[in-house]
Amino acid sequence: MKWLSLAAVALVALEHVYIMVLEMFLWDKPRGLRAFGLTQEFATASRALAANQGLYNGFLAAGLLWGLAGDAVPVQLFFLGCVLVAGVFGACTAGRRILWVQAAPAAVAIALVLLARG
Repeated sequence: MKWLSLAAVALVALEHVYIMVLEMFLWDKPRGLRAFGLTQEFATASRALAANQGLYNGFLAAGLLWGLAGDAVPVQLFFLGCVLVAGVFGACTAGRRILWVQAAPAAVAIALVLLARG
């Protein structure tokens, strides 16, 4: 169970590295436009906001990786909780898809981390 919880945390971290790259570097490129369903005009106008948003996703990924490096369950749970809250908020304000893409994996990872603790 322990390895499964570590894998789940790592997957959430990698997902947030990917989101960071999309938002910071690919926002107004074809891949970013497709991923977020944006027009070129909107993406160009909102590029700085997206880069800021991407930086926060990078911090979430860094925190999760930090929690994995030291096998620090409280750190893992804190950052997974942040991802869960951000996902629920995003689902309520930006799009329901975020609930399944961001919040659900975090919730599963939280459950696995707690189960692995015994």
